[in-house]
Amino acid sequence: MPAARPRRSRPGGDRGQVAVEFVGTLPLILLLVAAVWECVLIGYAFSLAGNAADEAARAGAVHGDAACAAAAGEHVGGAWNLKVVCGEQGDIYKATVELSIPVLHPSLGFGSIDGTGGAAMEKEAK
Repeated sequence: MPAARPRRSRPGGDRGQVAVEFVGTLPLILLLVAAVWECVLIGYAFSLAGNAADEAARAGAVHGDAACAAAAGEHVGGAWNLKVVCGEQGDIYKATVELSIPVLHPSLGFGSIDGTGGAAMEKEAK
């Protein structure tokens, strides 16, 4: 019969160790999730600004400045604080779209992201 191992005991044992480790790492996990979410929002803002500027330039090249501003705001929500500048530059119609940089949520911006687009001038067929 094998000899019994001596039992090592601590006062209180390891009970609650997992809970303590979880509480200690939870703020780090939440900070990492917030940082990843912020990167996603900034990337989406770049994509949204570029697309809105392209759409605005295409519409403005055919229909003029009013259509340019309307086309830029068509796919952009109000929380992004959209600013649009449209105009002709020679044979090209240019649109510049400015959106607020989001901080965890689009309504909490702290700067701006610009998107530019251009399209060849076209005359509307009558």
